[in-house]
Amino acid sequence: MKNSVNFLKLEAFVLSFMCVGFSFSQNDLNLVKNSSFEEVEGKQKKLGNIDKATGWNSATGKAADLFIFGEKIAELSAPTNLYGKQDPKDGKNYAGIVAYSYNNEKLQRSYIYSELSKEMTKGARYCVKFNVVLADASKYYCNNIGAFITKESVDASATQILNAGKKGGVVLHPNNKMEDFDSNFDWKQVCGTYVSTGKEKYIIIGNFSDDSETEWDKNKVKSTDFTPVAGAYYYIDNISVEPLESGASCDCMVAEKEAYSTVFYNYSPTIVDKMTTNQQIEVQKAYYKFGQSEITDDQSEALDFIVEKLKANSSLKLEINGHSDIIEDSLGVYKPELAGMSSNRVNAAINYFVSKGINESRLIGVPNESAEPSEDILESDEEELKYAKCRRITFKVR
Repeated sequence: MKNSVNFLKLEAFVLSFMCVGFSFSQNDLNLVKNSSFEEVEGKQKKLGNIDKATGWNSATGKAADLFIFGEKIAELSAPTNLYGKQDPKDGKNYAGIVAYSYNNEKLQRSYIYSELSKEMTKGARYCVKFNVVLADASKYYCNNIGAFITKESVDASATQILNAGKKGGVVLHPNNKMEDFDSNFDWKQVCGTYVSTGKEKYIIIGNFSDDSETEWDKNKVKSTDFTPVAGAYYYIDNISVEPLESGASCDCMVAEKEAYSTVFYNYSPTIVDKMTTNQQIEVQKAYYKFGQSEITDDQSEALDFIVEKLKANSSLKLEINGHSDIIEDSLGVYKPELAGMSSNRVNAAINYFVSKGINESRLIGVPNESAEPSEDILESDEEELKYAKCRRITFKVR
């Protein structure tokens, strides 16, 4: 009988291990444990119970909140609770924090805090993401909501505003304007790449900037069904920190590009009969969206025109000059996906010409980065338009 009991225990252990192993393999890249607050221990009795979510705690003396699907206490439930109605981004539960308050003495900021499943590796790059949405009852909204990655544990009795200082790095929304956080309808993703300084093992989410450095504005509370919050109150869900392989980029990069600039300069050259072939080629230009180098319909019209001229004049050689804007060049220093944009544009154009039957020996690539501002820039142009006019390739006949 004793052996039988031990066998059953062993069988139960093996099954348990298999289940745990299977669960881990489903999301083994994510260093954030219980990333959507689905694992809950104990019963909630009041607000400020983020510690009921396995692996999560408050980072200061002001406790953060946890909202659980089907919770019997209505104010602590999801999707409808004390501060609003919001479907989770992932799973059934989510957290809640105060990111800003008009009077910090009466309503202090709160933060959620968790230990990562393993320490980060120095020099390694990580994709950090979490989702945030403004609560219906929030009287304010603000910016600076970020993820603080640090190697130091926190003191839960610390002051009400955590200042990241030089202890780690904060991943913010790439635009980080308060208008990015004013919606109580749609979850917004905060996403960015973090480069480890070595041995970081904790993540904290909240606002790590002083009031004087935080943009805020009043929110029009449209419903009387919820208890108003005299601050900027946000729900948080679906948090991830995943290592990036060499050369890989965080898949939020499209959103980051749009945050830096959405302006595209649409150019149409004027060609008249008296223009020579060389002039008709050199008046062509192809412009790009921020962070773009691939050839799309926006660029192919100019390139196809040049292909026809080169095929009709086999002695011509073409110099392709690539240009970027200063923002691309600045960000390219630490964002590999934005490095060498002018070279990338030149190389993509050369590949396009070759694919259309032009011998590569006739093509000369010259990357200029942002050294030569566009001659199309007007003094009256807004800054974003000036940048958009710089993102281009131009042509010279040799």
